Amino acid sequence: MIFAAGKGTRMAPLTDTRPKPLIEVAGRNLLDRALQMGRAAGAAPVVVNTHYLGQQIHDHLAGRDVRISDESGLLLETGGGLRKALPLLGESPVMTLNPDVIWTGPNPLSALQDGWDGRRMDALLMLVAHDRAQGRVGPGDFSLDASGRISRKGDFVYAGCQIIRTERLAEIGDEIFSLNRLWDLMVAEGRAYGIIHPGGWCDLGRPETILLAEAMLAEDVV
Repeated sequence: MIFAAGKGTRMAPLTDTRPKPLIEVAGRNLLDRALQMGRAAGAAPVVVNTHYLGQQIHDHLAGRDVRISDESGLLLETGGGLRKALPLLGESPVMTLNPDVIWTGPNPLSALQDGWDGRRMDALLMLVAHDRAQGRVGPGDFSLDASGRISRKGDFVYAGCQIIRTERLAEIGDEIFSLNRLWDLMVAEGRAYGIIHPGGWCDLGRPETILLAEAMLAEDVV
């Protein structure tokens, strides 16, 4: 699932007239980059959720083999959005991807598939070291122990993609909620894990980060 419903307010004025996933970096928009990453990792089916200026995303995806989870009536955040999309996604676990990130190096979705162990994991998050997280504002999100388990606070940033079991979404009573709620349940039970992305990573959170991302991509090509 690609999360494409957010308003992208920190990206204003670029998002005044278009949704953030359709912003271009180095000549390609973020949504197409995310779709290519998913296809390269063999993801199927592919679901994209929409809310803010959602018709533009609908139009952009017309004719493609992509399912739309329409949140035009109510923006549900990541947890509520994932739960609404479950009938389109199919069986648990699923992969989720934030499109507002630029990557270099190996495909992180493929790396997650290689690292997944359903016997001991309910979630496997892709992480990046805080000091290598270009465009990041704020502290780290997680620590990582020797076995690969994650805990809250530390020097690693959630990089924007994961494999996660979805069954426990039914336990959360709120309609609108973040996936942080689900992560906390899994962390408490020692079933949330992380792996570290070895390549480049840039958070597209503000207009000025586009230049950072384009410089990172140019360096990767060279």
